[in-house]
Amino acid sequence: MSNANGNKVKTVADYNMKIKRRNFIKIAGAASGAVLMARALTSKAEEQGFTFSSPIDGDMLNAMNDGTLVNGHLLTTIKIKAASSSVIQVNGIDAKYVDGLFLTDVLLKDYKNVIEAVERNSGQKQSITIFWLKNFTGKYRLSLDDNIWFLKDLAVNSEKYKSIFENPYLNFLKQVNDTYGTKIHINIFYQTEGFNLSQLTTQYKNEWIANAKWLRLSFHALQEMPDRPYLKASYDEVKRDCEKVINEIHRFAGTELTGSVTTLHWGEAKVEGSRALRDEGYTTQVGYFNVDNDDSPVSYYLNVEQRRHLTNRSIWRDNKEGITFVRIAQVINLFKVEQIIPLLDDIKKNPRRSEFIELMIHEQYFYPSYEAYQPDYREKVLTAVKWAVDNGYQPAFLEECVI
Repeated sequence: MSNANGNKVKTVADYNMKIKRRNFIKIAGAASGAVLMARALTSKAEEQGFTFSSPIDGDMLNAMNDGTLVNGHLLTTIKIKAASSSVIQVNGIDAKYVDGLFLTDVLLKDYKNVIEAVERNSGQKQSITIFWLKNFTGKYRLSLDDNIWFLKDLAVNSEKYKSIFENPYLNFLKQVNDTYGTKIHINIFYQTEGFNLSQLTTQYKNEWIANAKWLRLSFHALQEMPDRPYLKASYDEVKRDCEKVINEIHRFAGTELTGSVTTLHWGEAKVEGSRALRDEGYTTQVGYFNVDNDDSPVSYYLNVEQRRHLTNRSIWRDNKEGITFVRIAQVINLFKVEQIIPLLDDIKKNPRRSEFIELMIHEQYFYPSYEAYQPDYREKVLTAVKWAVDNGYQPAFLEECVI
């Protein structure tokens, strides 16, 4: 028996087997070609992929470091990492390939700005949301953590004190404001041994309100101990404690002294904890954001990559959660008086770290009865504040600067 090519086969079965083998080879060859084609297309698509190099999503820009003012708007450069064969447009403007990056100048006209990039070959699109802060740079603030004892003193001496400033701690803070115009933010506990905020009289409420132009009160924690109280806390736990403090502040001092900024005790929380703070109105949360060292992170729920980004900046916003994070420039009580100015001078040399100077100290070091009392407490505060003023920084609350 012969096949169509004249070659002899022994049986019909042999003939059918040859046909099947021939078809298999054709199909396998076609499949192999398809795989190679798919790989080629994937490779091409990868070549045409891109990422935003600078700024990234959530960055908050200013004219000091991020561009120039043009007719009242901020002209800034968008940098995108992509293969040189890519064709990139940013907000409809063709980007130029320079030294491994695609660059486009974009004019920011609003506080919130959406930047969309398109790779024209593949049609791939990405967008980020960035912010233009018009009033952020050149400002400073003094904040104080772990506060409760001065409030207990006001309660104990309510029949004696005619003014809140008869309390030695508040009297000193008023001296700082009187001398330098400093805006002062006090983060408070709900309770300490033998006292909680519900015991604080309302007799000074009008005086609190009269000083709201330079003074703020906000939630810090339920109490000082245990350490890192909200590291594993649920949304409901943080919300419960936060509400207790806010309600009492409104009762004894008025709504005028509350705002959208706080520093959580130890600055450690799950994302649920930060969400609870956000939902109670604290959309700006302040911390250290330490990374790559042995210091406590004090960075809420942010991961290592986000903390590294904040290490080189003063501020960043998590757009997914709607929370803005601000980095403290100096924790005053950690240093000797003679160290404060040199360290602040070093910070000033870094254009990113020196945009906004957040100075912080803890209440307890003020008191001679405290085991770790710092007798030069007043000198430390005045040294840091005077440095800010001498270096041209203006007093401001953070909520005035992040909008």
